Amino acid sequence: MANYQVHPSAIVDEGAEIGEGSRVWHFVHVCSGAQIGKGVSLGQNVFVGNKVTIGDNCKIQNNVSVYDNVHLEEGVFCGPSMVFTNVYNPRSLIERKDQYLDTIVKKGATLGANCTIVCGVTIGEYSFVGAGAVINKNVPAYALMVGVPAKQIGWMSQYGEALDLPLTGNAQTKCQHTGATYTLTNGVVTKN
Repeated sequence: MANYQVHPSAIVDEGAEIGEGSRVWHFVHVCSGAQIGKGVSLGQNVFVGNKVTIGDNCKIQNNVSVYDNVHLEEGVFCGPSMVFTNVYNPRSLIERKDQYLDTIVKKGATLGANCTIVCGVTIGEYSFVGAGAVINKNVPAYALMVGVPAKQIGWMSQYGEALDLPLTGNAQTKCQHTGATYTLTNGVVTKN
């Protein structure tokens, strides 16, 4: 007996691995090769491909397709109707399944509603991609990215609030909510 919930309208292909406490909602399709962790929520009308890994405690909101070669680490948030791609230059008349590029979304990252993640990038830990942004290059850990194409405009804490740090240089600040210290050293943020 499954130790996760599946809505009667959802399709989970035989062979898919789904962790304890996960919830698969209305009209979801999970392909047979998918590996889904514990405590994951797949919202209405989500598609999960065969060559996909989804870490524990991820939340994938309504109308998101997680295509082959997309890998989400623990605690990733995918906002409603955000988009992943897996081929850089698709054509309907040319098959390019052998050209899928890996997309890695690191622990705790947030991908805002209607953003687009162009394949072949790595999105850093606890980074925050704003609603509607288009990501076409790697994103540093804790970076706040907005716009088309996305540009970094700040830094975010693990709590999900803006940090009072410059974009470059060396500085230190504390999260107003948790008291955790964040250090910027040569354009890289770390939590102490």
